[in-house]
Amino acid sequence: MFLLRFLTSQRIARLILRRIIPGAAILFFLVPGTLLADTKGKLSGRLLDKRGEPLIGANILIVGSTLGAATDVEGYYVVINIPPGTYDVRLSSIGYQTKIVQRLRISAGQTTTLNETLPEEVIEFQEEVVITADRPLVDTRQTSSVSILAKEDIAVLPVQDLNDIINLQAGVVDGHFRGGRKGEVQYQLDGVSVNNPFDNSSSVRLDRSVLQEVQVISGTFDAEYGQAMSGVVNAILRSGSENAFEWSGETFVGDVHTFSNNRGFPFTRPLRPWAIQNYQLSLSGPTFLPATTFLVGFRRFTSEGYLFGERRFSPTDKSNLEAKIFFPTGDGSLVSMAPLSEWGGQLKLSNRSLQNIQFGYQAIGNSISEKRYNHFYRLNPDGAKTQRSVSLAHGFDWTHTLSNIMFYTVNVRQNYFEYSDLMYDDVFDPRYLEAGDPKSDPTYELGAAVQGVDLNRFRQKTNSFVVKASATYQATRSHLMKVGGEAQSSSLSFGSPGVLVPTTVEGVQVLLPRIDHPDYPGMKTHTPVSFAAFAQDRIEWNDIMVRAGLRMEYFSANASVPSDLQNPANSISGAPPSVPKKTTKKIVLAPRLGVSYPILERGSIFFSYGHFYQMPGLGQLFSNSDYFVLKELQAGGVSYGVLGNPDLKPEFTAQYEFGFKAELTEYFGMDVSLYSKDIRDLLGVEFVSTYAAAEYARLTNVDFGNVSGFTIALDHRSFGMLNVSVDYTYQFAQGNSSDPRETATRAEAGEDPRPRQVPLLWDQRHTLNAVLVLQKPDDFSVTSIIKFAGGQPYTPSIGTGFGASLEANSGRKPSSILVDLQGEKYIALAGLDLSVFARVFNLFDSRFFNGFVFGDTGSPEYSLNPVGDQATLSDPSRYYAPRRIELGISFRGVVQQ
Repeated sequence: MFLLRFLTSQRIARLILRRIIPGAAILFFLVPGTLLADTKGKLSGRLLDKRGEPLIGANILIVGSTLGAATDVEGYYVVINIPPGTYDVRLSSIGYQTKIVQRLRISAGQTTTLNETLPEEVIEFQEEVVITADRPLVDTRQTSSVSILAKEDIAVLPVQDLNDIINLQAGVVDGHFRGGRKGEVQYQLDGVSVNNPFDNSSSVRLDRSVLQEVQVISGTFDAEYGQAMSGVVNAILRSGSENAFEWSGETFVGDVHTFSNNRGFPFTRPLRPWAIQNYQLSLSGPTFLPATTFLVGFRRFTSEGYLFGERRFSPTDKSNLEAKIFFPTGDGSLVSMAPLSEWGGQLKLSNRSLQNIQFGYQAIGNSISEKRYNHFYRLNPDGAKTQRSVSLAHGFDWTHTLSNIMFYTVNVRQNYFEYSDLMYDDVFDPRYLEAGDPKSDPTYELGAAVQGVDLNRFRQKTNSFVVKASATYQATRSHLMKVGGEAQSSSLSFGSPGVLVPTTVEGVQVLLPRIDHPDYPGMKTHTPVSFAAFAQDRIEWNDIMVRAGLRMEYFSANASVPSDLQNPANSISGAPPSVPKKTTKKIVLAPRLGVSYPILERGSIFFSYGHFYQMPGLGQLFSNSDYFVLKELQAGGVSYGVLGNPDLKPEFTAQYEFGFKAELTEYFGMDVSLYSKDIRDLLGVEFVSTYAAAEYARLTNVDFGNVSGFTIALDHRSFGMLNVSVDYTYQFAQGNSSDPRETATRAEAGEDPRPRQVPLLWDQRHTLNAVLVLQKPDDFSVTSIIKFAGGQPYTPSIGTGFGASLEANSGRKPSSILVDLQGEKYIALAGLDLSVFARVFNLFDSRFFNGFVFGDTGSPEYSLNPVGDQATLSDPSRYYAPRRIELGISFRGVVQQ
């Protein structure tokens, strides 16, 4: 083994002018001076004649491209740097019959094997032999659990965006990969991170229409991937063609359909088939420039949701709460309390005019406005605040093929994300003062708001620049080596952009706006940096596969912490002085190893092991991290919440996986995987005592956990039209806390804060996903997704008040099942490929799917304390979303050049 060493609105307009254009300019000047992540696949195999002798110098050509290779003296060949997709491959040799293998799938970062035999050519019969490639049921050369879905696979599923696809994969529970916390997944676009470092979530929302291929790695992963402990999602975006113009579109409308008396909805409206609307268009093809292609896409989506309120009151109403006299001035209309409005777009340009060089630019963005249901404002819906986000991931790609066995890639990207959660943009907006803070009366409609607006204000901005470069080298027939590095610099701002403080002035309570007041700090900006380097070797010897690598990661918070935590604000007289000190630089090494060994003709066992590090979401590091707020801390005094800690270490997971993959028959494949994760240095809370015998809580690396389980995946491809795939996961996920602040919460409630291991909130013992596809190509398809989930933990209680709760997470919620359905009919009309489709989500209108339950009953339906829980019992958001029906049409047209 060789292992290389480390070698539409004013707001949007303002965003483009102030953030995006300067960012694009920086990227433009950076690209020429730098040497992208490997988003390409590999084709390899051997060509023989009818006698089993190797064909020397035979030609292999990827049809429609310049990619190809020739066989060596033993008949072997390798073609690297192939973009993911479905291709025709031409195999030819002088004196032998030419073969064309159609619809051969190439996946990013994977090797596709094509071994063929060419018969000698007969002079009277010189036609090419055309065969269709069979997609293997199971990739027996994988060294870990990887799920790869091409756009053709995604098209027949009743899913709309990337998250829907991810949650269908084995071992994934509500965004938790194999028992890990949320925020432990690396999201990538074309091989480069689009994670928002504030909370390690994806900064862009991806509709299925933009996806060429999706890879979901839930097991161990290569050294190329970092800043992730539980999994990797790599989304490859579609590209334009040099040979044809293609346009496509999709539109659908829909609404929820349920029976309100079964849901407990306080406010419902008649069925409105247009309550959900989606419009998507895309156009791709060549441009007027030499060897240049483009793809441009647009999406508009709106939804009224299914939770409504009554506009009985207006925010500016003034009721006499002391006399319990109310003066509603609302119009009494029904108002959506969870609406969603989204604009999305994509642009991709690619140029091949320079020999052996591909240069491109891509951008994908979203603008989203939505509201989260707040039951308190159900009678005053205009008083609830709105959540808005604008995101853009864009950058330049450079791929230079130095020879048929070596190429390097470079990507320079800007990831911009802006989020606000507030009522009005300006804290001095007079509408705040006109409405005032929200007020209610517990005897009126269970304490619903009768006036005022939500005064909470939060804004978060992230502007990250990412540079990633790698070089790939097919050193020998067996060794594919890769080295690379990436760097990221972020400007991270978050906090309250001004607060409104209720203040008594001359006997009258008024709201006073405050910005950057010492007692009410505003938004703070932080500039952390990170760097990583990796080297890995993919060894393919006969049917044995070894993937080995090493990754180094560096992180600097560029911040400071008190030198003496026992005198954090340097305010204790006579105590040793405390001064700010720089946070330490964090450097870690992460080895990775995976092996696949054949034990059957079409079956293998595999083993993988790796160390995985990830910095916690930087919002956790920097939130409430000004220790000067403790200047008046006294023993038994006020609580200052949990303080942040910019000097946190990376969290750590050691993961093991062992499994068996096999094609048991031509139509039946099986994949069995056993895994174990040892999790350390998770974010948690410690309590620090000062010299004055006071105590405060701060975040540190003290939490721990472990996960073990197994997955069985079965894939059946029948002779007829029915294909079935089923996966089942049995899993134990345990740890000392499900949330970093859980320890402090227990302490504040007077409970025992000492660490002990309990089931985590997402410890779903049994998970089953089944996909049934009945399909006749170019005619129709019917797809059903069935999800079964065992009950997740909850904390039972006996009675109410202090000491009522039993052991944490010792109860189990009811198990639940969901069924989604999609039917599509394909029509060819005037050169267009049309289809009409219908989708039904939650077909049987299930009311519960591992959601809220009452602690004293374990049921979402009823409580043993119905009087005390009246408000919760009237809240419909505790139920799962009702049945949703969508009807639509899609089209696709192609004009060859």
